Amino acid sequence: MDMSAETFAGKFDRLIAALERLAPPPPPAPDFAAADCFVWQAETRTLSPVKHVNRVDIDLIKGVDRVRDILVDNTRRFAAGLPANNVLLWGARGMGKSSLVKAAHAAINAQDAGATPLKLVEIHREDIAALPALLTLLKDAPFRFVLFCDDLSFDQGDASYKSLKAVLEGGVEGRPVNVVFYATSNRRHLLPRDMIENERSTAINPSEAVEEKVSLSDRFGLWLGFHKCSQDDYLAMIDGYVAHFGLEIDTDELRRDALEWSTTRGSRSGRVAWQYVQDLAGRLGVKTG
Repeated sequence: MDMSAETFAGKFDRLIAALERLAPPPPPAPDFAAADCFVWQAETRTLSPVKHVNRVDIDLIKGVDRVRDILVDNTRRFAAGLPANNVLLWGARGMGKSSLVKAAHAAINAQDAGATPLKLVEIHREDIAALPALLTLLKDAPFRFVLFCDDLSFDQGDASYKSLKAVLEGGVEGRPVNVVFYATSNRRHLLPRDMIENERSTAINPSEAVEEKVSLSDRFGLWLGFHKCSQDDYLAMIDGYVAHFGLEIDTDELRRDALEWSTTRGSRSGRVAWQYVQDLAGRLGVKTG
């Protein structure tokens, strides 16, 4: 090697060393023992432990008994290392979709207290594009993870749904065996109708374009539907909360007051029932948290 080549090689090595010094340090390895629940921070590629999860006991989630049992059974099988499905919980607002995911996770860990705890990791909708990086952190960990995305949907022009589709089942590696994906949405097919219709009208093969959109939902092996609750279901939810928190109120007054509350809100749902009970507990001077 002549002197000019040696000089160039030396300068190149120094340049690389300088760039390495300027580069940010890699994120620390996750401490999965720090908590059973985490939130994915996409910008820093880190997992933030959540010590106190905002959730309710699974026995207080009323009016969705069938889908509750299906979700708990799927989660229990996954925690035990058996085959399980990705789950899409879709339907009416305020009927306990996200509450049920968090409650099912807690119930499984409580039932199998001596086993390796199941971990719950929340990923925000806007961070779906960083899902592959999250899976890289999780795939070799000695735990099993439920990835949870609340209120998942995609708007006009948003192509990140293709990344999610590949992660759920497609791609070279596919979904790691120690990870399952749960999502809640108000849309059964995750995309607005006008987006699907636009694909239909502009595509060379309209049926294939629509199939591409709808097939995202098909990557979820379980579709659990949540529908608007009846008056009886609404009152049963309130009765459950009132008994749980030991609120003392006349039965007829409770029914009359609860129905008036739902009328002023213009809807009946688990969320409305919970908000009413919070108001009632406050008036009675009883703490619920």
